[in-house]
Amino acid sequence: MLRRLLMKTGSTPGGPPLDIPLSGVTVFVGPNNSGKSRALSEIEQWLRNANPPPGLVVKSVEFEPWSATAIKDILDILKIDPTDGESVGTNHVIIETLNAQTNAMFRSQINRQALEREAQNPGAYRNNYVTLLSLFTLKLDGKNRLALSESQPAGDLQKTAPNHLAKLFVANDLRARLRQIVFEAFGKYLVIDPTNIGHLRLRLSSRAPVDEREEKGWDSVAQAFHRLAVPIESASDGVKAFVGMLSTIIAGNPRITLIDEPEAFLHPTLSARLGKEVAVAMGATDRRLFVSTHSASFLMGCILAGAPVNIVRLTYDYEVATARLLARDKLMPLMRHPLLRSVGVLNALFHSAVVVTESDADRSYYQEINERLVSANDIRGIPGCLFLNAQNKQTVWKIVKPLRGLGIPAAGIVDIDVLKEGGAVWKKPLEGAFIPELSHPGLQADRKALLDAFVASGKDMKRDGGLEILTEGGRETCRGLFAKLAAYGVFVVANGELESWMPSLGVSKNKATWLVSMFERLGDDPTKAEYVRPETGDVWEFIGLVKKWVSDPNRLGIPT
Repeated sequence: MLRRLLMKTGSTPGGPPLDIPLSGVTVFVGPNNSGKSRALSEIEQWLRNANPPPGLVVKSVEFEPWSATAIKDILDILKIDPTDGESVGTNHVIIETLNAQTNAMFRSQINRQALEREAQNPGAYRNNYVTLLSLFTLKLDGKNRLALSESQPAGDLQKTAPNHLAKLFVANDLRARLRQIVFEAFGKYLVIDPTNIGHLRLRLSSRAPVDEREEKGWDSVAQAFHRLAVPIESASDGVKAFVGMLSTIIAGNPRITLIDEPEAFLHPTLSARLGKEVAVAMGATDRRLFVSTHSASFLMGCILAGAPVNIVRLTYDYEVATARLLARDKLMPLMRHPLLRSVGVLNALFHSAVVVTESDADRSYYQEINERLVSANDIRGIPGCLFLNAQNKQTVWKIVKPLRGLGIPAAGIVDIDVLKEGGAVWKKPLEGAFIPELSHPGLQADRKALLDAFVASGKDMKRDGGLEILTEGGRETCRGLFAKLAAYGVFVVANGELESWMPSLGVSKNKATWLVSMFERLGDDPTKAEYVRPETGDVWEFIGLVKKWVSDPNRLGIPT
């Protein structure tokens, strides 16, 4: 039914808008307030209104024209005979079906000729087309997803199933598939209980039914079996949400489903499982699923399913919006590489910026400094920033580079001894920060000259004061090099190393005790006078330089 999605923006400010050929699943990711939920609402407007209002995130939706055969097939399923004395308009048919959104029966007349005409150009004429489309569109929020597992009318089993539970009850293959998924997730067997005559209800059993009759019958054997099973109403919201969403996607009638934050009520393992199962279920059909998520686990499940999935990252930072389609082959290394997986790098997709440090101690300290800046509403603070740690200065760029390849402003912070080694080691930050290759020889020459100057000083560049141990000319050269690197999001601690910050607090530079001692001196109670607040200079200004780079929409070092 849907062919393409045209967004209002593209991957770079002022660039061409993102044009997305749709697959079974489209997942919107990004930081808070980036437009993910709004994208779903605007898509829904296109599905339910003949003349949708202008969108801020989605520019337009391109519909798939229906053939005359397709229209005949769908009307043959939906049309019913008129009641005695009912007047039917010329070229009209009466249709009746379950409204996917309201879960109530919808009955109306539709102009068949008008529908056929509109279906050839659904972008221009869509009154009857949208009437049908809206019937098969389901938007799930936090409340109605729990209702999906509630009791449903059985209806006439000789006719088209009136709801997803009735379809599951009739379709043994679909029921068995869902039962296996639920058992693997919860260790219980999902069964459908028909013993409340005329209604179907879900239960969780400690054993599978021995045969179809034990589950689907009304006799004493079936009654005893279901009496021992637990009604799903007694289960947690997570179980109800998981079962409800999957049962609807596997057996329901919606052709288009929109889910805002499917991970609600679910722990990460279940979120990942849900992502995998919905991607597999939609991949084998011509239906469409649109999801807005803030869960790295759900996203990981979608990607690992192997089915076609569009991952769209939206941002709205400093009043600049972007939309970027993330290639699956660029996301896979984030989940497979042990270092990237161990630090939870996939979470970067849901943050405005990322800062990568050499070690966990560095990460903890810089993150605390940034949090104090943000809490004080200091313009140097970086809101929505994720701090990650590598294992050393070389592996910082193993994290930075793939994130930048996804359009995420990932900055690296390293100590001044990054200047010590040339060759392949020095190339890591240059390549990881996407610094143009023509600039490499000049930067390498500056690095070598500065290293020689540090060695000539007879002092340790990290522990004895950083660039302050150089001559005036050396300091100027050093600042110039660091400024060139900072322009590409590579930030060098000019005064040496982590332990050189805030010397006025008198914390010992012993690496084994520095972080704990520093946190004690910083204080933890903002109401006390000794609590250390942002001030001018020192590390506060250093984080401010990082903020300047990540907040620049024209920042260097991000491939387009």
